[in-house]
Amino acid sequence: MSQDNSRTIVCAHAIGTARPSTGTQAITITGDRFSSIEPAAAPATDGLLAMPALVNAHDHGRPISTSSIGADAKPLESWLHYFALFPSVDPYLAAALTFANSALGGTGTVMVHYTRTQGLTDLPTEAAEVARAARDVGIRAGFAVSMKDRNPLVYGGSEALLAALPAEARSEIGRRLIYKPLSPADYMALVDDVAAAADGPGFNVQYGPNGVQWCSDELLQAVAQASQRTGRRVHMHLLETKYQRQWADTAYPNGVVRMLDDIGLLSPRLTLAHCVWARPEELELLAERGVTISVNTSSNLHLHSGLAPAIEMRKRGCSVALGIDGKALDDDDDALRELRLSYLLHAGTGFDRALTRQQALEAAVGNGRLAVTNVSDGGLIEAGSAADMLLLDWTALDNDALREDIEPINMLFSRATARHIRELIVGGRTIVRDDRVTGVDRSAIRHEVLSQMRSGMAKNATLLSALSALDQAVARHYLPEPHCC
Repeated sequence: MSQDNSRTIVCAHAIGTARPSTGTQAITITGDRFSSIEPAAAPATDGLLAMPALVNAHDHGRPISTSSIGADAKPLESWLHYFALFPSVDPYLAAALTFANSALGGTGTVMVHYTRTQGLTDLPTEAAEVARAARDVGIRAGFAVSMKDRNPLVYGGSEALLAALPAEARSEIGRRLIYKPLSPADYMALVDDVAAAADGPGFNVQYGPNGVQWCSDELLQAVAQASQRTGRRVHMHLLETKYQRQWADTAYPNGVVRMLDDIGLLSPRLTLAHCVWARPEELELLAERGVTISVNTSSNLHLHSGLAPAIEMRKRGCSVALGIDGKALDDDDDALRELRLSYLLHAGTGFDRALTRQQALEAAVGNGRLAVTNVSDGGLIEAGSAADMLLLDWTALDNDALREDIEPINMLFSRATARHIRELIVGGRTIVRDDRVTGVDRSAIRHEVLSQMRSGMAKNATLLSALSALDQAVARHYLPEPHCC
Protein backbone atom coordinates (compact mmCIF):
# COMPACT_ATOMS: atom_id res chain seq x y z
CA MET A 1 0.00 0.00 0.00
CA SER A 2 1.08 3.56 -0.62
CA GLN A 3 1.18 6.28 2.04
CA ASP A 4 -2.48 7.08 1.44
CA ASN A 5 -3.29 3.41 2.15
CA SER A 6 -4.33 2.87 -1.45
CA ARG A 7 -3.14 0.52 -4.18
CA THR A 8 -4.21 0.17 -7.82
CA ILE A 9 -3.69 -3.13 -9.64
CA VAL A 10 -4.03 -3.20 -13.42
CA CYS A 11 -5.23 -6.60 -14.63
CA ALA A 12 -5.57 -8.06 -18.09
CA HIS A 13 -8.96 -9.47 -17.06
CA ALA A 14 -11.29 -9.47 -14.06
CA ILE A 15 -14.08 -11.95 -13.33
CA GLY A 16 -16.49 -12.11 -10.42
CA THR A 17 -17.27 -8.41 -10.76
CA ALA A 18 -20.57 -6.70 -9.98
CA ARG A 19 -20.94 -5.58 -13.62
CA PRO A 20 -19.74 -7.42 -16.71
CA SER A 21 -16.19 -6.34 -17.49
CA THR A 22 -14.07 -6.92 -20.56
CA GLY A 23 -10.48 -6.11 -21.22
CA THR A 24 -7.95 -4.45 -18.97
CA GLN A 25 -9.27 -3.33 -15.57
CA ALA A 26 -7.79 -1.06 -12.92
CA ILE A 27 -8.79 -2.25 -9.47
CA THR A 28 -8.16 0.11 -6.58
CA ILE A 29 -8.00 -1.03 -2.96
CA THR A 30 -8.19 1.51 -0.16
CA GLY A 31 -7.68 0.11 3.32
CA ASP A 32 -9.53 -3.20 3.52
CA ARG A 33 -12.07 -2.40 0.77
CA PHE A 34 -12.28 -2.16 -2.97
CA SER A 35 -12.76 1.51 -3.75
CA SER A 36 -13.16 1.24 -7.53
CA ILE A 37 -12.90 -0.99 -10.59
CA GLU A 38 -12.71 0.76 -13.94
CA PRO A 39 -11.53 -0.01 -17.47
CA ALA A 40 -7.87 0.89 -17.75
CA ALA A 41 -6.60 3.12 -20.52
CA ALA A 42 -3.17 1.50 -20.67
CA PRO A 43 -2.67 -2.21 -21.33
CA ALA A 44 -1.79 -4.45 -18.39
CA THR A 45 1.92 -5.14 -18.15
CA ASP A 46 1.82 -7.92 -15.54
CA GLY A 47 -0.66 -10.23 -17.30
CA LEU A 48 -2.94 -10.84 -14.31
CA LEU A 49 -6.41 -12.33 -14.01
CA ALA A 50 -8.33 -10.98 -11.00
CA MET A 51 -11.09 -12.94 -9.29
CA PRO A 52 -12.63 -13.07 -5.80
CA ALA A 53 -10.65 -15.02 -3.23
CA LEU A 54 -12.18 -18.47 -2.81
CA VAL A 55 -14.01 -19.79 0.24
CA ASN A 56 -13.75 -23.25 1.78
CA ALA A 57 -17.12 -23.59 3.49
CA HIS A 58 -16.39 -26.90 5.25
CA ASP A 59 -13.11 -28.15 6.66
CA HIS A 60 -11.61 -29.48 9.88
CA GLY A 61 -8.26 -27.74 10.22
CA ARG A 62 -5.99 -30.76 9.83
CA PRO A 63 -2.42 -29.63 9.12
CA ILE A 64 -1.36 -33.01 7.69
CA SER A 65 -3.41 -35.19 5.36
CA THR A 66 -4.95 -38.40 6.63
CA SER A 67 -3.30 -40.33 3.80
CA SER A 68 -0.01 -39.81 5.64
CA ILE A 69 -1.25 -42.07 8.46
CA GLY A 70 -2.70 -44.78 6.22
CA ALA A 71 -6.31 -43.72 6.66
CA ASP A 72 -7.26 -43.67 2.99
CA ALA A 73 -9.06 -46.26 0.85
CA LYS A 74 -11.69 -46.55 3.60
CA PRO A 75 -15.29 -45.42 3.92
CA LEU A 76 -16.01 -42.64 6.37
CA GLU A 77 -17.21 -45.04 9.07
CA SER A 78 -13.73 -46.62 9.33
CA TRP A 79 -11.67 -43.61 8.25
CA LEU A 80 -12.79 -41.42 11.15
CA HIS A 81 -11.27 -43.65 13.82
CA TYR A 82 -7.78 -43.26 12.34
CA PHE A 83 -7.62 -39.63 13.47
CA ALA A 84 -6.58 -40.97 16.86
CA LEU A 85 -3.21 -41.81 15.28
CA PHE A 86 -2.40 -38.11 14.94
CA PRO A 87 -0.29 -37.10 17.96
CA SER A 88 -1.10 -33.84 19.69
CA VAL A 89 1.08 -30.94 18.58
CA ASP A 90 1.34 -27.26 19.37
CA PRO A 91 -2.11 -25.85 18.44
CA TYR A 92 -0.78 -22.56 17.11
CA LEU A 93 1.66 -24.30 14.78
CA ALA A 94 -0.95 -26.81 13.60
CA ALA A 95 -3.44 -24.05 12.84
CA ALA A 96 -0.84 -21.81 11.19
CA LEU A 97 0.17 -24.66 8.87
CA THR A 98 -3.48 -25.41 8.10
CA PHE A 99 -4.27 -21.80 7.24
CA ALA A 100 -1.05 -21.34 5.26
CA ASN A 101 -1.87 -24.41 3.16
CA SER A 102 -5.36 -23.05 2.55
CA ALA A 103 -4.01 -19.67 1.48
CA LEU A 104 -1.54 -21.25 -0.94
CA GLY A 105 -4.50 -23.07 -2.50
CA GLY A 106 -6.37 -19.83 -3.16
CA THR A 107 -8.65 -19.79 -0.12
CA GLY A 108 -9.11 -16.52 1.73
CA THR A 109 -11.87 -17.76 4.04
CA VAL A 110 -12.09 -21.21 5.62
CA MET A 111 -14.54 -22.98 7.94
CA VAL A 112 -12.91 -25.10 10.64
CA HIS A 113 -15.24 -27.62 12.25
CA TYR A 114 -12.86 -28.38 15.11
CA THR A 115 -13.63 -32.05 15.57
CA ARG A 116 -10.21 -32.99 16.95
CA THR A 117 -8.51 -30.85 19.57
CA GLN A 118 -4.83 -31.01 20.40
CA GLY A 119 -5.86 -31.20 24.06
CA LEU A 120 -2.71 -29.73 25.56
CA THR A 121 -4.76 -27.00 27.27
CA ASP A 122 -8.44 -26.24 27.80
CA LEU A 123 -10.37 -25.58 24.59
CA PRO A 124 -10.85 -21.81 25.03
CA THR A 125 -7.08 -21.40 25.35
CA GLU A 126 -6.50 -23.64 22.32
CA ALA A 127 -9.11 -21.77 20.27
CA ALA A 128 -7.38 -18.48 21.08
CA GLU A 129 -4.19 -19.93 19.61
CA VAL A 130 -6.08 -21.00 16.47
CA ALA A 131 -7.45 -17.46 16.17
CA ARG A 132 -3.95 -16.03 16.57
CA ALA A 133 -2.72 -18.29 13.78
CA ALA A 134 -5.54 -17.11 11.51
CA ARG A 135 -4.59 -13.48 12.16
CA ASP A 136 -0.91 -14.13 11.53
CA VAL A 137 -1.56 -15.90 8.23
CA GLY A 138 -4.18 -13.30 7.37
CA ILE A 139 -7.06 -15.63 6.59
CA ARG A 140 -10.70 -15.28 7.66
CA ALA A 141 -12.00 -18.28 9.60
CA GLY A 142 -15.07 -19.80 11.13
CA PHE A 143 -14.56 -22.05 14.17
CA ALA A 144 -17.29 -24.55 15.09
CA VAL A 145 -16.97 -26.13 18.53
CA SER A 146 -17.34 -29.90 18.09
CA MET A 147 -20.11 -31.65 20.04
CA LYS A 148 -21.09 -35.33 20.23
CA ASP A 149 -22.62 -37.53 22.89
CA ARG A 150 -23.60 -40.85 21.27
CA ASN A 151 -22.48 -43.60 18.89
CA PRO A 152 -18.69 -43.21 19.24
CA LEU A 153 -17.84 -46.28 17.11
CA VAL A 154 -20.84 -47.15 14.95
CA TYR A 155 -24.37 -45.88 14.47
CA GLY A 156 -26.94 -47.56 16.66
CA GLY A 157 -24.83 -48.23 19.74
CA SER A 158 -21.22 -49.29 20.15
CA GLU A 159 -21.42 -51.67 23.12
CA ALA A 160 -21.92 -54.91 21.17
CA LEU A 161 -19.19 -54.06 18.69
CA LEU A 162 -16.74 -53.18 21.44
CA ALA A 163 -17.50 -56.40 23.30
CA ALA A 164 -16.81 -58.45 20.15
CA LEU A 165 -13.25 -57.11 19.75
CA PRO A 166 -10.25 -59.13 20.93
CA ALA A 167 -9.37 -58.23 24.51
CA GLU A 168 -6.24 -56.17 23.75
CA ALA A 169 -7.93 -54.27 20.94
CA ARG A 170 -11.02 -53.70 23.12
CA SER A 171 -8.91 -52.18 25.87
CA GLU A 172 -7.02 -49.88 23.50
CA ILE A 173 -10.10 -48.75 21.57
CA GLY A 174 -11.97 -48.14 24.80
CA ARG A 175 -9.09 -46.07 26.15
CA ARG A 176 -8.50 -44.03 23.00
CA LEU A 177 -11.93 -43.66 21.37
CA ILE A 178 -14.54 -43.94 24.14
CA TYR A 179 -14.99 -41.03 26.52
CA LYS A 180 -17.61 -39.40 28.72
CA PRO A 181 -19.22 -36.52 26.81
CA LEU A 182 -20.28 -33.20 28.24
CA SER A 183 -23.91 -32.53 29.04
CA PRO A 184 -25.85 -30.32 26.60
CA ALA A 185 -25.72 -27.44 29.09
CA ASP A 186 -21.97 -27.82 29.52
CA TYR A 187 -21.48 -27.84 25.75
CA MET A 188 -23.42 -24.55 25.45
CA ALA A 189 -21.30 -23.05 28.22
CA LEU A 190 -18.15 -24.23 26.47
CA VAL A 191 -19.13 -22.39 23.29
CA ASP A 192 -19.66 -19.23 25.35
CA ASP A 193 -16.19 -19.65 26.87
CA VAL A 194 -14.57 -20.26 23.47
CA ALA A 195 -16.31 -17.21 22.04
CA ALA A 196 -15.12 -15.08 24.95
CA ALA A 197 -11.55 -16.24 24.32
CA ALA A 198 -11.39 -16.21 20.53
CA ASP A 199 -14.38 -14.65 18.73
CA GLY A 200 -13.73 -11.39 16.94
CA PRO A 201 -13.38 -9.74 13.53
CA GLY A 202 -12.25 -12.37 11.04
CA PHE A 203 -12.81 -15.28 13.45
CA ASN A 204 -16.41 -16.41 13.93
CA VAL A 205 -17.17 -18.96 16.67
CA GLN A 206 -20.11 -21.27 15.95
CA TYR A 207 -21.96 -24.24 17.42
CA GLY A 208 -20.63 -27.45 15.85
CA PRO A 209 -22.77 -30.53 16.55
CA ASN A 210 -20.97 -33.27 14.64
CA GLY A 211 -24.10 -34.80 13.13
CA VAL A 212 -27.47 -36.26 14.06
CA GLN A 213 -26.03 -39.78 14.39
CA TRP A 214 -23.46 -38.49 16.89
CA CYS A 215 -25.68 -36.06 18.82
CA SER A 216 -28.63 -36.86 21.04
CA ASP A 217 -31.95 -35.14 20.50
CA GLU A 218 -31.39 -33.26 23.77
CA LEU A 219 -28.06 -31.90 22.54
CA LEU A 220 -29.50 -30.83 19.19
CA GLN A 221 -32.42 -29.12 20.93
CA ALA A 222 -29.99 -27.26 23.18
CA VAL A 223 -28.05 -26.08 20.12
CA ALA A 224 -31.22 -24.91 18.37
CA GLN A 225 -32.31 -22.94 21.43
CA ALA A 226 -28.86 -21.42 21.99
CA SER A 227 -28.56 -20.39 18.35
CA GLN A 228 -31.97 -18.72 18.46
CA ARG A 229 -31.03 -16.90 21.68
CA THR A 230 -27.55 -15.73 20.64
CA GLY A 231 -27.81 -15.46 16.85
CA ARG A 232 -24.69 -17.60 16.61
CA ARG A 233 -24.39 -19.84 13.54
CA VAL A 234 -24.51 -23.65 13.57
CA HIS A 235 -22.29 -25.93 11.45
CA MET A 236 -23.13 -29.64 11.19
CA HIS A 237 -22.76 -32.74 9.00
CA LEU A 238 -25.90 -34.33 7.57
CA LEU A 239 -26.53 -37.47 5.50
CA GLU A 240 -22.98 -37.84 4.24
CA THR A 241 -23.08 -41.62 3.68
CA LYS A 242 -25.62 -44.29 2.86
CA TYR A 243 -25.13 -45.81 6.30
CA GLN A 244 -26.14 -42.51 7.90
CA ARG A 245 -29.21 -42.47 5.67
CA GLN A 246 -30.17 -46.01 6.73
CA TRP A 247 -29.66 -45.21 10.41
CA ALA A 248 -31.62 -41.95 10.19
CA ASP A 249 -34.58 -43.62 8.46
CA THR A 250 -34.76 -46.17 11.29
CA ALA A 251 -34.20 -43.70 14.12
CA TYR A 252 -36.53 -41.03 12.69
CA PRO A 253 -39.30 -42.72 10.68
CA ASN A 254 -41.08 -39.38 10.23
CA GLY A 255 -37.93 -37.93 8.64
CA VAL A 256 -34.64 -36.70 10.07
CA VAL A 257 -34.84 -33.32 8.33
CA ARG A 258 -38.40 -32.87 9.56
CA MET A 259 -37.19 -33.63 13.08
CA LEU A 260 -34.50 -30.94 12.79
CA ASP A 261 -37.16 -28.50 11.67
CA ASP A 262 -39.50 -29.46 14.50
CA ILE A 263 -36.84 -28.62 17.11
CA GLY A 264 -36.09 -25.28 15.44
CA LEU A 265 -32.61 -26.07 14.11
CA LEU A 266 -33.37 -25.31 10.45
CA SER A 267 -32.79 -21.60 9.84
CA PRO A 268 -30.60 -19.25 7.79
CA ARG A 269 -28.04 -19.59 10.61
CA LEU A 270 -27.45 -23.27 9.79
CA THR A 271 -24.85 -24.74 7.44
CA LEU A 272 -25.06 -28.44 6.61
CA ALA A 273 -22.05 -30.26 5.18
CA HIS A 274 -22.58 -32.91 2.49
CA CYS A 275 -26.32 -33.86 2.25
CA VAL A 276 -25.21 -36.47 -0.29
CA TRP A 277 -28.14 -38.73 0.57
CA ALA A 278 -30.78 -36.04 1.07
CA ARG A 279 -34.08 -36.53 -0.77
CA PRO A 280 -35.81 -33.91 -2.96
CA GLU A 281 -38.52 -33.14 -0.41
CA GLU A 282 -35.86 -32.70 2.28
CA LEU A 283 -33.89 -30.33 0.07
CA GLU A 284 -37.04 -28.34 -0.55
CA LEU A 285 -37.56 -27.90 3.19
CA LEU A 286 -33.91 -26.89 3.66
CA ALA A 287 -34.35 -24.29 0.92
CA GLU A 288 -37.53 -22.94 2.52
CA ARG A 289 -35.69 -22.48 5.81
CA GLY A 290 -32.71 -20.71 4.21
CA VAL A 291 -30.16 -23.37 5.17
CA THR A 292 -26.77 -23.36 3.40
CA ILE A 293 -25.36 -26.66 2.11
CA SER A 294 -21.62 -27.13 1.67
CA VAL A 295 -20.95 -29.61 -1.14
CA ASN A 296 -17.61 -31.38 -0.66
CA THR A 297 -17.09 -33.20 -3.93
CA SER A 298 -13.58 -34.61 -3.71
CA SER A 299 -13.96 -35.66 -0.08
CA ASN A 300 -17.06 -37.62 -1.03
CA LEU A 301 -15.16 -39.25 -3.89
CA HIS A 302 -12.17 -40.18 -1.74
CA LEU A 303 -14.37 -41.75 0.95
CA HIS A 304 -16.75 -43.44 -1.53
CA SER A 305 -19.69 -41.55 -0.06
CA GLY A 306 -21.31 -40.74 -3.40
CA LEU A 307 -22.07 -37.62 -5.42
CA ALA A 308 -24.17 -34.90 -3.82
CA PRO A 309 -27.41 -34.09 -5.69
CA ALA A 310 -26.19 -30.55 -6.33
CA ILE A 311 -28.38 -30.02 -9.39
CA GLU A 312 -31.44 -31.03 -7.38
CA MET A 313 -30.29 -28.75 -4.56
CA ARG A 314 -30.25 -25.77 -6.87
CA LYS A 315 -33.50 -26.83 -8.53
CA ARG A 316 -35.17 -26.78 -5.12
CA GLY A 317 -33.68 -23.37 -4.34
CA CYS A 318 -30.97 -24.36 -1.87
CA SER A 319 -28.06 -22.08 -1.07
CA VAL A 320 -25.02 -24.15 -2.12
CA ALA A 321 -21.41 -23.47 -1.12
CA LEU A 322 -18.08 -25.11 -1.91
CA GLY A 323 -16.18 -27.16 0.68
CA ILE A 324 -12.90 -29.08 0.58
CA ASP A 325 -13.24 -31.02 3.85
CA GLY A 326 -9.51 -31.74 4.08
CA LYS A 327 -9.61 -34.04 1.03
CA ALA A 328 -9.21 -32.16 -2.24
CA LEU A 329 -8.80 -34.23 -5.38
CA ASP A 330 -5.01 -34.37 -5.19
CA ASP A 331 -5.06 -34.55 -1.38
CA ASP A 332 -3.94 -30.94 -1.13
CA ASP A 333 -5.72 -27.62 -0.57
CA ASP A 334 -6.08 -26.55 -4.21
CA ALA A 335 -9.37 -24.67 -4.14
CA LEU A 336 -9.14 -23.72 -7.82
CA ARG A 337 -9.08 -27.35 -8.90
CA GLU A 338 -11.89 -28.12 -6.45
CA LEU A 339 -14.01 -25.33 -7.91
CA ARG A 340 -13.56 -26.74 -11.39
CA LEU A 341 -14.19 -30.37 -10.47
CA SER A 342 -17.31 -29.55 -8.50
CA TYR A 343 -18.69 -27.47 -11.35
CA LEU A 344 -17.99 -30.07 -14.01
CA LEU A 345 -19.63 -32.84 -12.01
CA HIS A 346 -22.67 -30.82 -10.96
CA ALA A 347 -23.41 -28.43 -13.82
CA GLY A 348 -25.64 -30.68 -15.91
CA THR A 349 -25.22 -32.48 -19.22
CA GLY A 350 -25.31 -31.47 -22.86
CA PHE A 351 -27.31 -28.32 -23.50
CA ASP A 352 -29.21 -28.83 -20.27
CA ARG A 353 -27.06 -26.84 -17.84
CA ALA A 354 -28.11 -26.19 -14.26
CA LEU A 355 -25.92 -23.12 -13.81
CA THR A 356 -23.36 -20.99 -15.60
CA ARG A 357 -19.72 -20.74 -14.62
CA GLN A 358 -20.25 -17.21 -13.43
CA GLN A 359 -23.09 -18.40 -11.20
CA ALA A 360 -20.93 -21.24 -9.87
CA LEU A 361 -18.17 -18.83 -8.90
CA GLU A 362 -20.54 -16.32 -7.30
CA ALA A 363 -22.34 -19.04 -5.31
CA ALA A 364 -19.12 -20.66 -4.11
CA VAL A 365 -17.76 -17.37 -2.83
CA GLY A 366 -20.90 -15.51 -1.72
CA ASN A 367 -22.81 -18.37 -0.08
CA GLY A 368 -19.69 -19.75 1.53
CA ARG A 369 -18.59 -16.38 2.86
CA LEU A 370 -21.81 -15.86 4.78
CA ALA A 371 -21.77 -19.43 6.11
CA VAL A 372 -18.24 -19.04 7.48
CA THR A 373 -18.10 -15.44 8.67
CA ASN A 374 -21.80 -14.67 9.31
CA VAL A 375 -21.20 -11.43 7.42
CA SER A 376 -22.31 -10.50 3.89
CA ASP A 377 -19.72 -7.90 2.99
CA GLY A 378 -17.92 -9.39 0.02
CA GLY A 379 -17.79 -12.04 -2.65
CA LEU A 380 -17.60 -9.69 -5.62
CA ILE A 381 -14.97 -7.31 -6.88
CA GLU A 382 -16.89 -4.05 -6.54
CA ALA A 383 -16.55 -0.74 -4.78
CA GLY A 384 -17.37 -1.04 -1.10
CA SER A 385 -16.86 -4.79 -0.82
CA ALA A 386 -14.19 -6.40 1.32
CA ALA A 387 -10.95 -6.51 -0.66
CA ASP A 388 -10.52 -10.29 -0.86
CA MET A 389 -8.99 -11.06 -4.24
CA LEU A 390 -7.02 -13.75 -6.00
CA LEU A 391 -4.58 -12.74 -8.75
CA LEU A 392 -3.66 -15.45 -11.26
CA ASP A 393 -0.90 -15.46 -13.87
CA TRP A 394 -2.97 -14.94 -17.01
CA THR A 395 0.04 -15.35 -19.29
CA ALA A 396 0.70 -18.81 -17.84
CA LEU A 397 -2.99 -19.70 -17.82
CA ASP A 398 -3.45 -18.78 -21.50
CA ASN A 399 0.02 -19.92 -22.50
CA ASP A 400 -1.11 -20.76 -26.06
CA ALA A 401 -2.31 -17.18 -26.71
CA LEU A 402 -4.15 -18.11 -29.89
CA ARG A 403 -7.17 -15.82 -29.46
CA GLU A 404 -7.31 -12.37 -27.93
CA ASP A 405 -11.07 -12.71 -27.33
CA ILE A 406 -10.88 -15.90 -25.27
CA GLU A 407 -13.32 -15.92 -22.34
CA PRO A 408 -11.28 -15.65 -19.13
CA ILE A 409 -13.83 -17.53 -17.03
CA ASN A 410 -13.73 -20.47 -19.43
CA MET A 411 -9.96 -20.61 -19.10
CA LEU A 412 -10.34 -20.49 -15.33
CA PHE A 413 -12.70 -23.46 -15.31
CA SER A 414 -10.58 -25.36 -17.81
CA ARG A 415 -7.06 -24.97 -16.45
CA ALA A 416 -6.56 -22.97 -13.28
CA THR A 417 -4.79 -24.58 -10.33
CA ALA A 418 -2.83 -23.31 -7.37
CA ARG A 419 0.33 -23.12 -9.49
CA HIS A 420 -1.19 -20.16 -11.35
CA ILE A 421 -1.60 -18.05 -8.19
CA ARG A 422 0.51 -14.91 -8.11
CA GLU A 423 -1.05 -13.18 -5.13
CA LEU A 424 -3.82 -13.65 -2.58
CA ILE A 425 -5.22 -10.52 -0.92
CA VAL A 426 -7.54 -10.68 2.11
CA GLY A 427 -8.95 -7.50 3.60
CA GLY A 428 -6.53 -5.47 1.49
CA ARG A 429 -3.52 -7.36 2.90
CA THR A 430 -1.29 -9.51 0.70
CA ILE A 431 -1.09 -12.88 2.44
CA VAL A 432 0.41 -14.93 -0.44
CA ARG A 433 2.81 -13.69 -3.07
CA ASP A 434 4.60 -15.88 -5.62
CA ASP A 435 4.04 -19.16 -3.72
CA ARG A 436 5.08 -17.72 -0.34
CA VAL A 437 2.93 -17.04 2.69
CA THR A 438 3.93 -13.57 3.86
CA GLY A 439 2.79 -13.66 7.49
CA VAL A 440 4.45 -16.86 8.76
CA ASP A 441 7.42 -19.07 7.93
CA ARG A 442 5.44 -22.01 6.57
CA SER A 443 8.51 -24.16 5.87
CA ALA A 444 9.79 -23.85 9.44
CA ILE A 445 6.34 -24.43 10.89
CA ARG A 446 5.76 -27.54 8.78
CA HIS A 447 9.15 -28.92 9.81
CA GLU A 448 8.30 -28.46 13.50
CA VAL A 449 4.78 -29.92 13.19
CA LEU A 450 6.12 -33.02 11.43
CA SER A 451 8.90 -33.36 13.99
CA GLN A 452 6.38 -33.32 16.83
CA MET A 453 4.13 -35.78 15.01
CA ARG A 454 6.91 -38.21 14.17
CA SER A 455 7.97 -38.24 17.80
CA GLY A 456 4.42 -39.00 18.91
CA MET A 457 3.73 -41.63 16.23
CA ALA A 458 6.21 -44.01 17.87
CA LYS A 459 3.69 -44.55 20.68
CA ASN A 460 0.90 -45.71 18.37
CA ALA A 461 1.86 -49.31 17.53
CA THR A 462 -0.78 -50.80 19.86
CA LEU A 463 -3.46 -48.44 18.56
CA LEU A 464 -2.62 -49.24 14.95
CA SER A 465 -3.12 -52.97 15.60
CA ALA A 466 -6.38 -52.27 17.43
CA LEU A 467 -7.65 -50.13 14.53
CA SER A 468 -7.10 -53.04 12.15
CA ALA A 469 -9.36 -55.20 14.30
CA LEU A 470 -11.87 -52.35 14.59
CA ASP A 471 -11.95 -51.98 10.79
CA GLN A 472 -13.13 -55.56 10.41
CA ALA A 473 -15.75 -55.21 13.13
CA VAL A 474 -17.10 -51.95 11.67
CA ALA A 475 -17.37 -53.53 8.21
CA ARG A 476 -19.31 -56.47 9.65
CA HIS A 477 -21.64 -54.03 11.41
CA TYR A 478 -22.63 -52.23 8.21
CA LEU A 479 -22.48 -54.97 5.61
CA PRO A 480 -25.66 -57.03 5.16
CA GLU A 481 -25.63 -60.65 6.26
CA PRO A 482 -24.55 -62.95 3.41
CA HIS A 483 -27.37 -64.84 1.75
CA CYS A 484 -27.26 -68.60 1.15
CA CYS A 485 -27.04 -69.60 -2.50
